[in-house]
Amino acid sequence: MTDSLTDRDYRDTLFLPTTDFPMRGGLPQREPEWIKRWDAMKLYDELRADAKARGAKQWILHDGPPYANGHIHLGTAMNKIVKDIIVRSHQMTGHDASYLPGWDCHGLPIEWKVEEEFRAKNRGKDDVPGEEFRAACRAYAEKWVEIQGREFRALGIEGEWDNPYLTMKFESEATIVAEFLRMAMQGALVRGAKPIMWSPVERTALAEAEVEYYDRKVPVIWVKFPVIGIIQRTSGRAEDVAAEQAKSDLVKNASVVIWTTTPWTIPANQAVSFSRDINYGVYQIDEVMTEEELGFPPYAKSGERMLLADDLAESVMRDAKVKSFTRVDQVDPEGLRLLHPLFEMDEFFTHSIPMLAGDHVTADAGTGFVHTAPAHGEDDFNVWVGSGRTTQDIRQIVDADGCYTPDVPRFGGMDIIRTSGKKRGEPGKANQEVITALAESGNLLARGITTIRDAHSWRSKAPVIRRATPQWFISMDKPGPNGKSLRENALKAIDDTEFFPAVGRNRLRSMVEGRPDWLISRQRNWGVPITIFVDKSGQPHTAALPADTAQALNETIKAAIAKGGVEAWFSTPAEDFLSPHGLAAADWDKVTDVLDVWFDSGTTHAFALRERGIIDAETGQADLYMEGSDQHRGWFQSSLLECCATRGIAPYKQVLTHGFIVDSEGKKMSKSIGNTIEPEQIAKQYGIEILRIWTASGDYTEDLRISDEIIKGSVESYRKLRNTVRYMLGALDGYTADEAIAADKMPGLERWVLHRLSELDAQVRAAYKVYDFKKVMSLLINFCGVDLSAVYFDIRKDSLYCDPRFETADAWDEATAAFGNRRRAARTVMAAVLERLLTWLAPVMPFTMEEAFLESHLKDRAASVHLLQFPDTPDGWRDDGLAARWEKIFTVRRVVTGALEVERREKRIGASLESTPRVLVADEALIEAFKGEDAGDLFITSGAELMHSAAGEGGGFTLDDTPGVIVYPVKASGVKCRRSWKYFDPATADTAFPDITPRDALTVKAWDATHD
Repeated sequence: MTDSLTDRDYRDTLFLPTTDFPMRGGLPQREPEWIKRWDAMKLYDELRADAKARGAKQWILHDGPPYANGHIHLGTAMNKIVKDIIVRSHQMTGHDASYLPGWDCHGLPIEWKVEEEFRAKNRGKDDVPGEEFRAACRAYAEKWVEIQGREFRALGIEGEWDNPYLTMKFESEATIVAEFLRMAMQGALVRGAKPIMWSPVERTALAEAEVEYYDRKVPVIWVKFPVIGIIQRTSGRAEDVAAEQAKSDLVKNASVVIWTTTPWTIPANQAVSFSRDINYGVYQIDEVMTEEELGFPPYAKSGERMLLADDLAESVMRDAKVKSFTRVDQVDPEGLRLLHPLFEMDEFFTHSIPMLAGDHVTADAGTGFVHTAPAHGEDDFNVWVGSGRTTQDIRQIVDADGCYTPDVPRFGGMDIIRTSGKKRGEPGKANQEVITALAESGNLLARGITTIRDAHSWRSKAPVIRRATPQWFISMDKPGPNGKSLRENALKAIDDTEFFPAVGRNRLRSMVEGRPDWLISRQRNWGVPITIFVDKSGQPHTAALPADTAQALNETIKAAIAKGGVEAWFSTPAEDFLSPHGLAAADWDKVTDVLDVWFDSGTTHAFALRERGIIDAETGQADLYMEGSDQHRGWFQSSLLECCATRGIAPYKQVLTHGFIVDSEGKKMSKSIGNTIEPEQIAKQYGIEILRIWTASGDYTEDLRISDEIIKGSVESYRKLRNTVRYMLGALDGYTADEAIAADKMPGLERWVLHRLSELDAQVRAAYKVYDFKKVMSLLINFCGVDLSAVYFDIRKDSLYCDPRFETADAWDEATAAFGNRRRAARTVMAAVLERLLTWLAPVMPFTMEEAFLESHLKDRAASVHLLQFPDTPDGWRDDGLAARWEKIFTVRRVVTGALEVERREKRIGASLESTPRVLVADEALIEAFKGEDAGDLFITSGAELMHSAAGEGGGFTLDDTPGVIVYPVKASGVKCRRSWKYFDPATADTAFPDITPRDALTVKAWDATHD
């Protein structure tokens, strides 16, 4: 202690915040160390053990499997972060929320990459034995599972990383086979030769979920089908014979005109469709434009007669470069017989072309007639079959490579789409050669170029064609074991499911309502095989054999797959499966197609959840499926259909969808335009915690924008949250539970903070429950920035630094009694705030909250903050009346703060403690709110005078939105305390400490009593 009290340095007696928690997070360097720590302590196992000890109920988010194919990107990172926040928040709200990651390991994404690797070694796919190719695919998938696993773990995702589910594990493949055979045994499996989307580049059928739609330019042609007569339908009555003769005379030498954007399908034409709801006429061309006018010879010729829809005749004539034409008469096209436009080229095209009535024909565009090739269009197929014709009569002249078969005259071997080389995906020779042949035949009326929105493979990005091939389907409308169709069961399951956002229900429902039968067969190598034998009549063994024999054969198949994986099916001779059941291999054909990869992922609930016992025992469902909105047509739908087909229910209770990532202007991320940002880039520069904050702070159910500036906003949010936590850690230095005091012993300001915690607890829990992380972050950032930093911390800084500190010494008792335990109350409240912020933010900021937890007074409660639960809120903390009173106080305080800010800006004062404002308040209720409170402390001034007055004497400060409050920022009188910097009347000073306030004197006395 110094000899001269007036020269004493009081800094040692201040209780300034002290903490080893650094201001800067150093996230890029620290995050990998935290992950190592969690792995070393087996945190995931500890979480499971803790949940078991609590008797917690399981809550399951089932992980949609990404493809084991390439590095993760920002979209997959966001997906996994959202899942991690969901799982962590449910774990910390009382559930046993396990997380089992998984991968989709079969299918074209992997097979395509492996093909490229073989091609780089000058080995085409057909040059590689199937067994070697599948082994290479398995090795490729294994490599990327390991790489992606490390990349996902680096995001801070906690889960069962040492034992993920993989669709290519033998036990998984056996379960997929079991699910397929279960559906087949129920009679859902059907075979047909329907036109399906076919990728010539990938040489396989594609489902709707495997295509994307893009605009592309295509040729458009108008083609004439010569009329050769009519089908006689009359009874022989004179009037009927006369009518038929008149019709025959009318269409003599006329042609029916069609319009198409797929000229290559003309050789496969087998009919022309019309509508009974359209009015048609016979039109004669009178004059056409000349070659001199056009620059090329016109295809149309004067004198030609054509059948057209009346509503479209003018547009057809215009496209055909016809100057003038005459409508001869109306005509009913039903019963006409036509010639193929290439009939003169070869007898291959001399078959008769019927006219078929079809509901798909409209007068919106074209000619009112539709060229019909049942092998290459769904409507074409339906109208063909609907007319009583058989699928066996369908002309199939395009092979798996998208080329005409050799028996097609002139066109044999020509490709529709280029399937290799630098021009892969571009048009082949077929379209142009067909157009040339039509022109030579004289049956081309007009040609042009148009833009259509057409299907492309989402993997190769090449156009697909429609092609009728024998395929296996799961029927959508055939009644199942419960008497309802798969479609009916699925639609009911959708109605029983909760969707976030709610619009997801309508989207999925509309897709299921209108979808065709589920095409499940693929003509590929790397996948789970369609494990059935087909008898000579084309029946699968599941339908052709007695049920007990079929089931016994199924068990043999499943056992083989469980032991040897998919290779067991391909490499095992058929007799090895069949002979144990008294069946002759000569009577059966083994199917070698593989299942649609969506079938694989659609069955994951069976082997990832059910067989591991991770599922709601009461409903047999996962609590949540969460993926991107594109999965309404993908994983959400395939999982729904598979589970409804086998069990009659959806595999999930809730479905949550997220949007996609776009740049700051809303453009899709693309390497070609240079607007991509990779997760690794953010991790190295800022840390994964920043990416997690960005994910949680936006509405991820919509498309999320990202850019350097947006990320910097997340960095600023992180800085504010970290500094808030850091301040409390410092203010709570040395805090123990012995210091805590009851809420009813606290000042009103502390009880207001407890009220805010009670409100926040309900709001944060409710937001986490409905996956609204944006609201969680908004609530907590606002609470930290406004309620804490701008209000509570600011007001209580003086008490925390200068009030007496809680001790057991008698000297402290006198001091603390004099000041109402303000400091103890503040530290008690800060301890409650810190505990809640650490746990509420831990799901979003697992690294920083773990670091803070281990620096806090809470560290002895558990080995990790993630082993804590959200704290319960005592009933007494909620006090709406108290909150209303403090709202009045803050209304006045806001005007005072505004007035003092003006004084500082004008340099009339340096700090708010240099003022003792006089405040005139018109509303007595606002004055009453301050009863029992020290207004100077609340305003952070050296004093304050509040009085009731409706008007001031002029010159006072006011705010437009707070009428009736006038502030006069009077300069403080007295002397400045050398410890707390408050101005005080020196006459009130303790004679032993004349240079500090009486409060500060009591504190220093108490401090001196315990410090030699």
